[in-house]
Amino acid sequence: MEKSTMSVQELSAQMGISMPKAYELTRTPGFPILRIGTRILIPVEAYKEWLMKNAMSK
Repeated sequence: MEKSTMSVQELSAQMGISMPKAYELTRTPGFPILRIGTRILIPVEAYKEWLMKNAMSK
């Protein structure tokens, strides 16, 4: 079964960016995140949609 969310650390590795940049990205308006307590999770499907939308508009 494929994971439905990823951590900020996984986001950093997948995008090839530093951890501080990944955390900065999670604070960008419109970036899809879920907060569970202090933990930040990124829904994989919403992230893929956000990535395609933002890659095409630039």
